[in-house]
Amino acid sequence: MIPNILSIAGSDPSGGAGIQADIKSISANDGYAMAAITALTAQNTQGVQAVEMMTPSFVASQIAAIRDDIRIDAVKIGMLGNADIIGAVVAALDGLDAPVVLDPVMVAKGGDRLLAAEAVEALRRHLIPRAKLITPNLPEAADLLGVAEARTREDMLAQAEHLADLGARAVLLKGGHLTGDASPDLLLHPGGAEWLEGRRVDSRNTHGTGCTLSAAIAAGLAAGMPLSEAVARGKSYVTGAIAAADMLDVGQGHGPTHHFHALWA
Repeated sequence: MIPNILSIAGSDPSGGAGIQADIKSISANDGYAMAAITALTAQNTQGVQAVEMMTPSFVASQIAAIRDDIRIDAVKIGMLGNADIIGAVVAALDGLDAPVVLDPVMVAKGGDRLLAAEAVEALRRHLIPRAKLITPNLPEAADLLGVAEARTREDMLAQAEHLADLGARAVLLKGGHLTGDASPDLLLHPGGAEWLEGRRVDSRNTHGTGCTLSAAIAAGLAAGMPLSEAVARGKSYVTGAIAAADMLDVGQGHGPTHHFHALWA
């Protein structure tokens, strides 16, 4: 049976991140993608020009409509924007027995803030404990914890442990912002800590990598994969998508990854 994965996130009209990236990533990883949109953005590969947030009640209505009719095997959560939408999403998911992957989208690749500063506490208090896995990058982890960005593997381990103290059942702390040729990610879960090694792919086309990775992991969990296996498959998938990104010709800034690199000749 093909698993159904619900993405709750913002829209990126350029197709590289947000709902559009999630749908591509879930589809490429053998899942059926559904979407509840939290925000409309005007953006391209060079940055975000404008954002229009959905009302919390409309976000909740989208989720309720899906829950009333369709089996949900996993949920991926991305851009939420503000504390009221966070509250609406938490309430709308109440009682749902499906793994939740939370990608705490806070700042866009070009530096534009996508989560109001005052909403960070709501994310920490209400949504992080609800998630099976959170997938922050180093700037997002620092923002969540109110500390300086990690610069070493030792810093990463300490920050992952502090995120777990907030109630996160598992943490995938992405090390792509570290300097050097390697791009290590740290998976911290009740069974211990695992380093997922990876090569750094030299490409400017990395728009939406966080969305793409978290959606791929959600597809794996929806299919019944153990957490470590779903994370490893997701990391391998996104590394391939970045490596093949230069096959695309999309925009003049940070272009998208190639979500269908394994399917298109």
